[in-house]
Amino acid sequence: MTGDDRLRADADPPARNEPGPARSDPGATRQRVTGVGGVFWKAADPDALRDWYVERLGLPLDATGVAVLRWRGTDGTDASTVVAPFPADTAYFAPSGAPFMFNFRVVDLDAMLDQARREGCTVLDEIEEMEFGRFGWVIDPEGNKIELWEPVPGK
Repeated sequence: MTGDDRLRADADPPARNEPGPARSDPGATRQRVTGVGGVFWKAADPDALRDWYVERLGLPLDATGVAVLRWRGTDGTDASTVVAPFPADTAYFAPSGAPFMFNFRVVDLDAMLDQARREGCTVLDEIEEMEFGRFGWVIDPEGNKIELWEPVPGK
């Protein structure tokens, strides 16, 4: 599949966790990202910027004041994507120096992090458990921190 094929609107999406050749275990089920859980970036005035996105672009706020886009996954489950500016001085994106961080949804956080470790990726040791799921982090080849989220069912 070429880059152009991946961008076609009518292209079939990849299976959630399709069997395929993992680099270290040819018979293993390959873990995959299942959706975008969040898009986060640094802003000088995150509250004013969030309000701009709400007022000008119509992003919906949830009861806690966070912009959340709700959608249904290909498997029929309810899902959501958070769109949120962070304070410019946040340490949450560290050790990355990038002014943004992506959050990707996964089915099995432990399996995804184990797969990443086996394949030589930098995986941060911390796993955070919260009311809406479990979070872990990897660092991509350009030093960007990527958040992986295993949501609780229906989130």
